[in-house]
Amino acid sequence: MTSSGTSPSGLPGSAAWELLLPAADAPARARGRSLQEALRAAVRSGLLVPGTRLPSSRDLAADLGVSRGLVTEAYEQLTAEGYLRSGRGAGTWVGGAARAAHPRARDLAPRSPGAVADFLPGTPDLSLFPRAAWAAAQRAVLAELPHHALGYPDPRGLPRLRTALAELLARRRGVVADPERLVVVSGVAQATTLLGHVLHARGMRGIGVEDPGSPEHGSLHSSAGLDAVPLPLDDEGLGLDGLRASGVRAVVTTPAHQFPCGIAYSAGRRTELLDWARSVDGLVIEDDYDGEFRYDRAPVGALQGLDPERVAYTGSVSKSLAPGLRLGWLLVPESLADEVVERKRTMDLGHPALDQELFARFVERGDYDRHLRRCQRAYRERRDALVAALEEHFPGAEVSGIAAGLHVIAALPERYGPQDRFLERMSAAGVAVRPLTDFAHARVRGADVRLVMGYAQLSPARIEAGVRLMAEALVA
Repeated sequence: MTSSGTSPSGLPGSAAWELLLPAADAPARARGRSLQEALRAAVRSGLLVPGTRLPSSRDLAADLGVSRGLVTEAYEQLTAEGYLRSGRGAGTWVGGAARAAHPRARDLAPRSPGAVADFLPGTPDLSLFPRAAWAAAQRAVLAELPHHALGYPDPRGLPRLRTALAELLARRRGVVADPERLVVVSGVAQATTLLGHVLHARGMRGIGVEDPGSPEHGSLHSSAGLDAVPLPLDDEGLGLDGLRASGVRAVVTTPAHQFPCGIAYSAGRRTELLDWARSVDGLVIEDDYDGEFRYDRAPVGALQGLDPERVAYTGSVSKSLAPGLRLGWLLVPESLADEVVERKRTMDLGHPALDQELFARFVERGDYDRHLRRCQRAYRERRDALVAALEEHFPGAEVSGIAAGLHVIAALPERYGPQDRFLERMSAAGVAVRPLTDFAHARVRGADVRLVMGYAQLSPARIEAGVRLMAEALVA
């Protein structure tokens, strides 16, 4: 390197020069490609700035100990791509098209806030994921799968998986499960969006949602061009007076275990809801997000089983196995089936075939049933632990909602309010909790403290310790 900071060939900058040196040591067959990649990287990173004159191909080849033809080819290739520019008799220069790259990959996945005690709802215990059984199914599928099965799949899903799911859902959730009307999707979010696009194409512009309800529904419907119309609940489920007055002809519900209030729709309300759908030629979208988990009795069967032509049924493995699998299902009325399938085809050409084959085998061999039984036992124990801890550390607290799912509603006595002050103290103590008001459309703050507390992701010991920490934070 010369005293002016250039290489022997005149290449500016020691860092840029050193970036090219490994290309000379690459295997002969890869040397040209390595040099091209090194030059691109130097331009993208800004080590070689626009306007920099590069050494002649003869000089650079001599410095690197490679053939002149290899350097000439690299210059020609990068000139064609726009990284370099050249003129007859004027040499080769760094072009101005490329900009410095910023290759850092950010992780935008939703994460727990890293609290000392995390009672945020909606997360299963991911440590319960059946890794050994899943790995065994994966090995078997890879060994047995014919080559043609790796082609583009049926956009509805593989027949093997649709058949296995239809039997599973009929047996466990009481749905009317025709495999020809079952679509494999990447979770309830995609199912909701698919239905939204189809309803929008049919002229609908508004869709009813439970209030309080899932905060994600608004953005999902908006992406499909639909306005979410909040509809109030009562003790039996969705209020029919508000539904009728709204003018909507489609509504999203969680009748088996309303999220977040935790009630199960009464038999009368389920009947009234279907009568409404028939009277307006409408559609009920049933989100059966955690219908598998009921701890005091057998789960109430899906609403779809009462009228499969007025109810679109959707569910997923997000609460039972893991949300990262992005695997779910949608059962649609016959009148919507073709349009939903066509929308699914144009959206992604179908769910990944390997994942479908794997889950089909997992269901067929009874592994999924065994996993659900394991989770059922664990979550029931954890719910009992949370109820007991609240009784001990917050005397007078009331836990509402059916004994089901992955969360409870805890209403604390008035002396623990107002809610804003309570939440400030929880945050200062490192306790992550969400109030019920966060799930209401208006999101108003009240004096009463009503919490939506998730427990599935916590061991009984951590639940007890977390609730004790909550109580201590209020007297500190």
